[in-house]
Parts: sequence; structure tokens; C-alpha cells
Amino acid sequence: MAAMTGRIVVTGTDTGIGKTVFSAGLVNLLGARYWKPVQSGLDEETDAQLVARLGGLPADRIVPERYRLRTPASPHQSAAIDGVRIDPAALDVPDISDGPLVIEGAGGLMVPLNDNTLYIDIFERWRLPVVLCARTALGTINHSLLSVEALRGRRIEILGIAFIGESNPESEHAICGFGQVRRLGRLPRLSRLTEDALRMAFEASFRREDFNA
Repeated sequence: MAAMTGRIVVTGTDTGIGKTVFSAGLVNLLGARYWKPVQSGLDEETDAQLVARLGGLPADRIVPERYRLRTPASPHQSAAIDGVRIDPAALDVPDISDGPLVIEGAGGLMVPLNDNTLYIDIFERWRLPVVLCARTALGTINHSLLSVEALRGRRIEILGIAFIGESNPESEHAICGFGQVRRLGRLPRLSRLTEDALRMAFEASFRREDFNA
């Protein structure tokens, strides 16, 4: 099987959707490295630690965060509490040339990093393809279509939408139809969230070739 060398951004329509679990499955599927540029909240398991555990990743496949902020809040608020200002210029994509890299943002596209920079501003600068994670629950059509419109307004490539949650074909069809965006698959909620359970569910729900970037 040919090696993938692309870089992919994983973002969501909102916070708490499950994009970190999705990122763990994607990293495992692609044999990729993982990078979370800004981590907010250090007292519990961080996103990088969760991805390493659920993706079965050795330490050398986790790229260190540029900012590690203690308070679990929006990055700009967490940074202010810590007495730090996030510098967008410090968020250049790491030079990884020996395989794919999955980059996970924080919350949704309009999450502030400082007083005048949103995450979508960084994505626009990077010009990397984006996977948009969306809930299947009530409200997902509006949030998803607004996110698609925001990405298109910045001319950011959308690889497709990854749905997370229970089956909701009507909403998924509406989002992909109105948004003219590809459905990558749906990751169901897992009653036991383990490395093996996630790997099996991910391989049943997504195709590796759909993430060629």
C-alpha cells in the first residue's frame, strides 16, 4: 500500500463533537502523526494523550503542542489567564516529510486565539485540506452549512464531512446536498471507547483513499 504524505486539518462545527476521538481513528487509519497546536486544559488527559492512547501511537508520532495552557477554556481566554499571548506566527505547520500529519484545531472555526485572530484565519494561511466533523443530532444542519460556507468563503479546501453520532440519514443528506460536500462516513458513538473498538469502527466507517491530500 502506497504511503500517504499529506497534511490534513480536522475541525468541527462546535466543541465537544468528538473530533479528538475522530482524529485518533484517522491517525491510526493513515499511519499518521498528530499535532494539536494549542492545548487548553492540562489537569486531565490532554487531546494528544487521548489520541496516543486510542490510536496506539508511540511518542515519536505525537508532535508537541506549541502552546500548553492550563485552563480548559477557549484558547484566547485560557492564554489570558495564564498570562500568555498566542502568536499566530508561531503556529507554522511542522515540517514533516516522512508521512501524513493530522492537525486538530480547537472547538469550531470561529474560536479565538487572541484578540484579533480566529482559528479559521490560521487555516486560511495554511491552505491545507480540511475534514469537518459534525454531529448527527438536532441542530447539525445549520451548524454544518454555516461552517461549510465559512470555509468556502476563505477558499479553504473541504475534503468532506465526517459525521459523529447515531444514524440520521435525513440530516446527513441535507447537509451534503445543500453544502455540495462529500460525505466521508459516520463514526458511531462507542459504548466502550478502546483502541481496538475505535479501530474496528473506523475501518468499517471510512475509507483510507478518501483522505488523500
